[in-house]
Amino acid sequence: MTTTYLPLASAVLPRKRAVTIALVVGFALLTAAAAQFKINLPSTPVPITGQTFAVLLAGGVLGSRAGAASQALYWMLGLLFPFYADGGSGWKVASGATGGYLVGFIVAAWAVGFLAERGQDRSVASAMPAFLAGTVIIYAFGVPWLAAELDVSWQRAMELGAVPFIIGDLAKVALAGLLLPGAWQITGKRRLARH
Repeated sequence: MTTTYLPLASAVLPRKRAVTIALVVGFALLTAAAAQFKINLPSTPVPITGQTFAVLLAGGVLGSRAGAASQALYWMLGLLFPFYADGGSGWKVASGATGGYLVGFIVAAWAVGFLAERGQDRSVASAMPAFLAGTVIIYAFGVPWLAAELDVSWQRAMELGAVPFIIGDLAKVALAGLLLPGAWQITGKRRLARH
């Protein structure tokens, strides 16, 4: 008689829940890794990073609840570990000039996931509007927060926190849309967050 040993998470949790938790953690870590791809612009405290790409993909792959959970976990981990852009961490970074973008990540992942759960993830063309909506949500949280932190007008905050990033964010939207079918193949084409 042979004994089969299961990983601890599988033994304690139902399999689908264990897989979902692993994916939530994985996407939080993917966002942290994407944050390290940073380009500083001389005219703004907001850097170019790969985070928004990870956020959009998290929502599209994981769905609303698990997608938002992955970004909430990323935010919490960044309070303790050097997971924010350029190895930043702590409350000062989380609540500083770019803090609104971090909050926006959570809401954007939820919104993209919500739209994906209603069929907006079936093809590249249908995923693009969901990803664009997620990007707009990130700006909607990030720009007003930036305006308040820097004590500048909304117009100036747009110039600092949105305008320099539009072309790059459109490229991230396109890349996320192109990679979504492959991500679905990896996860078995099932919305794990629903189970």
